[in-house]
Amino acid sequence: MANEASQLTQAVQALRPMVPAIDFDSCTRFYVDLGFRPRALDERLVEMHLGAFSFILQDYYVKEWADNFVMHVLVTDLDGWWKHIDALDLPARYGVRTQAPRQESWGMVANLTDPSAVLWRFTQARVAGDVAG
Repeated sequence: MANEASQLTQAVQALRPMVPAIDFDSCTRFYVDLGFRPRALDERLVEMHLGAFSFILQDYYVKEWADNFVMHVLVTDLDGWWKHIDALDLPARYGVRTQAPRQESWGMVANLTDPSAVLWRFTQARVAGDVAG
């Protein structure tokens, strides 16, 4: 059984969450502006790539689902990401919300919602030995 599970694990090529879009075209533009590279899968699905990572944006929306959906992005340079996000002026362009980086007990966190209200938490873990400020 363990060998079979190991073989199945090795057969996995990706884990890609399916992210809802209230307005598919606007959401696609939002993510492209943020830095994602789109690859159309069909007329209602776009795989959004950021380096080796990706998710699937879908032309499907349920408010309760989107309002409780969170993407956690662990980065090594939160300050650089925040400067990038802030310079894009996404709230004025897309009506989204941002929250500047702040210290939490385990690290720094900056928040961004997409046009569907999906929460993106850009985080940088505290280095061992650092003291929370």
